[in-house]
Amino acid sequence: MAKSDVSKSSSRTLLTSVILSTPGPLVIGLGLLIGHSSTQMADFFRRTAELMAIICAYVIYRTTTNGDTCDEARKAQLEHGANRFIGAMMCLAGLIMATIAIFQGNIDKGNVIPGLVIAAMGMVANCIFWRRYTSLNRREPNSIVAVQARLYRAKTLVDTCVTVVLTVVMLLPNSPIGVAMDLVGSLVVSAYMIYCGITTFTER
Repeated sequence: MAKSDVSKSSSRTLLTSVILSTPGPLVIGLGLLIGHSSTQMADFFRRTAELMAIICAYVIYRTTTNGDTCDEARKAQLEHGANRFIGAMMCLAGLIMATIAIFQGNIDKGNVIPGLVIAAMGMVANCIFWRRYTSLNRREPNSIVAVQARLYRAKTLVDTCVTVVLTVVMLLPNSPIGVAMDLVGSLVVSAYMIYCGITTFTER
């Protein structure tokens, strides 16, 4: 059975998501060499976990929509196993981020511009992908595509939060407001990761 046009579009969109998400953790990771914001560090773990989740989603989507090679039972088993793995990984990343935020202390935040640029670009890109996945799922419902639509909606909201926090940290790096915003921002991102991890882990 040949793939439908929507399935092909979904597969291409997932692949594009993987390609565009790959530089994020690398750039922010390099940025941590010159910047020490806990929000930026938390964002690094978040983006790394999300990249692995997107790669996993792409591989499973290609496997489960590859004609008649994957029956419904096998498809459900693959999706459930992937959800549990990704959910556990996201919860672990969230706990690590929260620990970093709480125990890092009031140190020089350094240059947070690389993280700020990635977060600002992420707001735009993630919003586009959110709308794209929502449209594709409406045309041809698929559980993996639906999860991606929810993921990118959350990614858009979190990138907005990270952009605001890092802007404050950049403008007021050592002020009480900057320190407080940095702590709150990293905890918000951590809470998001844990919530998404639990939801993904338990979703069937």
